[in-house]
Parts: sequence; C-alpha cells; structure tokens
Amino acid sequence: MTRNDALDLPMSGAGPAAADLYQQALHEFQCYRGDPVATTEQTVGQSPAFILAHVLHAYLHLLGTEPDGFAVARADLEAAQTLPSTARERAHLAAVQHLVDSEWQMASRVLEDLTIEYPTDILALQIGHLVDFYTGSTRRLRDRIARALPAWSAGMPGYHAVIGMHAFGLEESGLYARAEAAGRRAVELERHDAWAWHAVAHVMEMQGRPTEGIEWLRSDSDAWSVDNFFAVHNWWHLALYYLELGEVDAVLRLFDGPIYGPRSRVVLDMIDAAALLWRLTLRGIPVGDRWHAVADGWEPIADAGNYAFNDAHAMMAFAGAQRSTAARTLLAAQHQALSGTGDNRFFVCEVGAPVTRAIQAFGAGDFAETVRLLRPVRDRANRFGGSHAQRDLIDLTLIEAALRDGQLDLARALINERIDLKPGSASARALLARAGERPLRQVA
Repeated sequence: MTRNDALDLPMSGAGPAAADLYQQALHEFQCYRGDPVATTEQTVGQSPAFILAHVLHAYLHLLGTEPDGFAVARADLEAAQTLPSTARERAHLAAVQHLVDSEWQMASRVLEDLTIEYPTDILALQIGHLVDFYTGSTRRLRDRIARALPAWSAGMPGYHAVIGMHAFGLEESGLYARAEAAGRRAVELERHDAWAWHAVAHVMEMQGRPTEGIEWLRSDSDAWSVDNFFAVHNWWHLALYYLELGEVDAVLRLFDGPIYGPRSRVVLDMIDAAALLWRLTLRGIPVGDRWHAVADGWEPIADAGNYAFNDAHAMMAFAGAQRSTAARTLLAAQHQALSGTGDNRFFVCEVGAPVTRAIQAFGAGDFAETVRLLRPVRDRANRFGGSHAQRDLIDLTLIEAALRDGQLDLARALINERIDLKPGSASARALLARAGERPLRQVA
C-alpha cells in the first residue's frame, strides 16, 4: 500500500488514517510542539508497515542525544528493514543506521544526497539541518537549505520550517540581516515555529541587542513556550538577555521557573540549565544549591560517553556541585570514547576532552590549567557541535580564568575581541575594567 504525502512524495505502507497522522507528526516536529513521538507511535499502530513512520520515530529518539534513544532507534530500524520500500525510504534507513552507529558525517552525506534528488523531502531537510547543528557545520547549516529553496514556495506545507531553518543557517554564518528577515517571515507564516523564533533570538544575541531580544521573545511567548519541546532553550535565550543587562533576579526567576523548575531530565534542557548556572558562576554570582539539582540530573548518565558537547555541560554541573566521583566517571567514559568507532571519538579528541578537563580545572581553582587547555581549542570549538551562542561559554571561561590567574594582557586581548563584535556590551566593558584597560599608545 503506497500513498503520496502532502508534497507528492510516495510513502510505502501508509493507510489513509496513518498518512494523516504522519503529516500531523511532521508538523509537530517542525514546530517542536505537541508530542510527535506519541503521534508517530499512533501512526505505526494504524499502519505497522509504514516505513517513514518507523524512520521518523527513530530520528526523534536519536536527535535528542539521549543515551536511551539508541535502543529505541535500533528497534525501529530492525522493524523497517524487513518492509518493502522505495529508494528514497532506503536512503532514510541508511541515515538512521549511520546515526545509530554515531556516524554523524556519513548520515549527513546520505541526507545531503537525498535532498539534492528530492529537495521537497522536508524530513530529510530537517534531520540534515539538525545533524549539521550537532556536528557544528556552519556552512552546511546554511547551504543545505539554500540548495532546496528554489523548489519551495509559500503555499507548500512546511514552507515556514524551511525558511526558519535557513534563518538559523544564515545567522550562524554571520548574515544577520537576512537571518532576521527570514526568521520573522517564518513566524508570520506559522506563529508556533519555535525554531524560527529561536533563529531571530540568536541574531539579537550575537549582535548584542538584549532589550530588543526581550521584546521579541516576550511579544508572543505563548506561541513558542506552551506545549513546546524547545521552550526551555528559548527561555534560556531570554535569560541571557537579562543577564547582559545585569538583571540577575530576573535570570534566577527564569531558572527557578521555566528553565529548571520542573527538574527536567531531558538532556537538552539540562544543557541549558548547566550553561546558565556556569555563566552566573563565572560572574561570581551565588546560585545557592541550584548546582546540586542539575548535577542530580546528569549523574545517572555520567558514563554515557555518546556526545562530547553533553559531557562539557555535565562537567559544569559536577564542578559546580563538587561531585568528584561523577566527574571521574565522565572522564573515564570520554577516554573510552576515544577508542570507539563513531564520530564522537573525533569530537572528544579535537575539542571535547580539553574543554571538559578545562571546566574541571576551573572548578578546582586551577586557572592556569584552564587557560592552557582552552587556548588551543577555541578556534576549532565548532567541531563538537552547538551554536556560536552556546560555545561562547568557552571564551567566557577562558577570559575569566585569565583574569583570575593574573594573565591580564591575554584577558584584555580576548575582551577587546568581544567589544569589537558587540561595542555596546556592558558585560564586556565590565570585564575590561577588571582587566585594567590600558591607555591607547600614541602613534609616532
């Protein structure tokens, strides 16, 4: 039984009710809204031979970098591999297999080839875009979507998601005016598109526009926060704006409320919680026992060793809560990952291990070691994933370590970089004052 989707691409094994549910699940995924996992499970229940329903279910369990997601995805893959399929569907199965094996770059290539041949395969575009994010490929974040754009128009289902993804790729490429315009257009088309809201939030973060950022996210917060998987991350962005303005009470209210009040055990939520507390810690702001709540979430998966970017944030929690045993477990898992077969061994080797050890060193008060470990990796930090805004923690940690170790010339140089990019940044000016701003030399 084969039916075509809303963009006229064939779907093997899809009954009428299952086809409708699948379209609903795709829309939920595109907006990060509702429960696409549950909807996909209903889809499989309606049509067990529906290949792409199994594929989507697998992707949803792999792209959160949750350690438990691999077993679910393997079961989906085994079920789907026995079913009749098209060449396009078999390519999706190959991408799932690569992700199950932690072969991020191979998955990226399969999905790239898929969208070259089928530029309206919205699932391949979105999964490929997320893979680009997790592998830190700035160029592909932009160009994977740019290649497909000519095949799309405003009347097509999912168009908002395509231009919202393009907005984020443009932002990560420094094309801020185009990124903001595309993100705003996506939100106009679909007010619940949390990824597009987030793309514009990134623009304002990178340009040092905290007041406008607050206005943007507060303008319709229900659209991106109610029943939305991505809500915590957008609340995190809002907290960064308040932090830049020095409104610490507002930051702590957001942390204790929507960011980590529910004590989420979702990895992506714990990343945001750890990252926010670490920024406060770098500024010397007391956070009470909040570190313990975050460390409690990370500790059961300290030995996961499946994604280096996660490890760095787990170490922030362990350093903040002084969980030395958990920290040792994490470092042992990273060491074991270096001999693994998946791409995480490269993420760990090139960036993850030195960043994670540097965070541990900072927590132990060894600021010279923090500087030694971070300086060589800051220019290649994208190789272990995340966004520019997220990876900014590496520079912030390096600056603070240099200040505390008395390496004031280095600190001033690094702070001057920040001021050049964000001339109006009050936080950067405050750092420069701590470093002891030098008078300008007279040119003869």
